[in-house]
Amino acid sequence: MDGLLALENWFTLLMLILLQAVLGFDNLLYISLEAGKTPPESQRFVRRMGIGLAILFRLVLMFVVLGLINKFAQPMFSVNWMGVFEAAFTFHAVVSILGGGFIMYTATKEIMHLLAVEHLEDPGDSRKRSVASAIALIVAMNLVFSFDSLLSAIALTQVTWVIAVAIIVSGILMIVLSDHVSEFLKKNRMFEVIGLFILFIVGILLITEGGHLAHMELFNFKVEAMSKASFYFVIFVMVVVSIVQTRYRNKLEARRQKEHHGVASG
Repeated sequence: MDGLLALENWFTLLMLILLQAVLGFDNLLYISLEAGKTPPESQRFVRRMGIGLAILFRLVLMFVVLGLINKFAQPMFSVNWMGVFEAAFTFHAVVSILGGGFIMYTATKEIMHLLAVEHLEDPGDSRKRSVASAIALIVAMNLVFSFDSLLSAIALTQVTWVIAVAIIVSGILMIVLSDHVSEFLKKNRMFEVIGLFILFIVGILLITEGGHLAHMELFNFKVEAMSKASFYFVIFVMVVVSIVQTRYRNKLEARRQKEHHGVASG
């Protein structure tokens, strides 16, 4: 193995594992929500099988990307509508845009379903998905998320075993954490709504990144990629607002009940 005992490679490995963990948050959220649509007895299997297959395909993708790294940066086709729409689409840009669009569609559909459902504790069969289709979607979307994490990893190192070990370790962490995330969403249903809006923002993140990679211009305005810092700041604000709102609502409810009991006793 290339530089197995080199301290630099082990330090890079640690950095890659941390990087994969941070970049894998949105992927982990998607996996938990998608697996939640399958029968309860199958959900753990779906999460673990989906992530396991995704790790395998991600390792294959690693060798493909390392071998064709320059070709991924070459435009596949261009659109040149002067003054209206201009872009030179690379393979990476196309994957990011299509993946982001699909995630936005999925999040919007689920949000509309939550607004339409009458029995919150029993969403009905409209959200149910077969085990095979859930695993297939998890693997497919994992590959979409893989491009960013792989290219970020390759920017740090091109030592194959370092990237491979980082992928495997981060995959194991995802398997372990997916169970906890799923249980948290089951016990705190209101955070499922936040999760869906976060996925919607993930879709925007991917689409803007794809547009940036394609050097896209709309009416002579360049499409800039949404930064990861902005993405995590938005998530932080959403969670804080939700927590404050929930506590405020609980205080109001407690006060109303106290006033109601006071009136009833009087």
